[in-house]
Amino acid sequence: MRPSPQRISLHHVARHLHSSVAQLPRRPTRCFHQTTAVCMPRKRSFFTSNPYLSQGGEESKDTSSSSSSSSSSSSSSSSATASEASTGSPPTKRKPARTATTKNSLRRVAIIAQQPKRSSPGSTSPSRSSTSPPAEDDPSTVVSAVCIAEGFHMPTVLEILSSHGFEIDPDGTGFDANEVVHARGVNGGDIFVFPSGTLVTWSIPPDAVTRQLLRAAEDLHPPELREAEDLDFASDASREASVLKGDLVVLGTRREQADGDRLDTTLAKIAFSSGLARSTKLAVLETALTSYFESTRRIPALLAEGAGVPLGRRFILQKTGELLSLRARLNHYSELTDALPDIFWDSRSELGLEGYYEQVGRALDVNVRIRALNQKMDYAQEIATVLREMSSEQHGTRLEWIIIALIAVEVIFEVRRIVLEWMQESEVRKAEAAPAA
Repeated sequence: MRPSPQRISLHHVARHLHSSVAQLPRRPTRCFHQTTAVCMPRKRSFFTSNPYLSQGGEESKDTSSSSSSSSSSSSSSSSATASEASTGSPPTKRKPARTATTKNSLRRVAIIAQQPKRSSPGSTSPSRSSTSPPAEDDPSTVVSAVCIAEGFHMPTVLEILSSHGFEIDPDGTGFDANEVVHARGVNGGDIFVFPSGTLVTWSIPPDAVTRQLLRAAEDLHPPELREAEDLDFASDASREASVLKGDLVVLGTRREQADGDRLDTTLAKIAFSSGLARSTKLAVLETALTSYFESTRRIPALLAEGAGVPLGRRFILQKTGELLSLRARLNHYSELTDALPDIFWDSRSELGLEGYYEQVGRALDVNVRIRALNQKMDYAQEIATVLREMSSEQHGTRLEWIIIALIAVEVIFEVRRIVLEWMQESEVRKAEAAPAA
């Protein structure tokens, strides 16, 4: 088939144009061309480390409707940028929009973890769980021990508790007032006051009783040295014997429920209270020893520098006396180191009061703490011994210098006497030689 004349003419015209263009000199090659695409501002998400900018760039790519709107907006923004560049005005910076917190972000997880768990209406949750924060302790199920003084004047304690309407020894325990004072409030809570300066309350806030007993305190401790310890307790009518499980005292009240006799339960409370009071009293000594170490902490460092200890004799004697007082309060003037207090020696063995007392001691590591406290006092005693030796050495050195000074004065006076005698003898000789001449 023969091609049409029109197609042949167009083909010849195209070849003619191509040959004419090929004969023209080639323009020099330029490395960069100022085109519209190059003049466009750089994207804010270009190699950026800002997560909000990078997320914004990715979201703009993923949206389905971005094809038409992005083209129009880019053209308008490029024209606006070009006009601003031509006029010389700086481009306005737009703050990237903050993305909403995702469902699984760390902030949301932390907020949820800090919120208490809400139990469903049909489920029952325990009062304390390992996952939810513990609620405030109910005073009716808490036993609290507070040590506020070195001792109590027990007759004054009886007078104060009786004047405030407390029933003294309601269950007839028969203990002497110099051993322990048992009082009961109108709400059924028990108060046990020990002559060691510690009071233990069951189902009663200790602050209300402490303020009233300050008048009976002997050698009242400052507020920073007062110690308090708390335990939870619960009653179990199916048990006859009491037991300490962790931080929970379980009182066996089977006999109390059957016979209405609260004596065994009260004796168990006294045994647990005595052990808790012992731990609280020990905590006071631990705090006092810590304060002692804080006051003498720089002494070993000064000795290590070899510059001596610029401490007076009064300070050394004061610290030695404090240490001896702490050791005596721990080992001699209290029942902290006794295996069993005197109040339990006459109790019936079937009650198991000694076991209750030892359970509290094991749970609170009383024997371990006493041993550690004695070891710390041995270390403090070594420091005090070094200070006393240095003080004695300084005192001896001072006396030696005084003796040396006295000897020097005596030598001076003796030299003066010898000089005066020599001068007198010289004058006498001159006087005798003058008449002879």
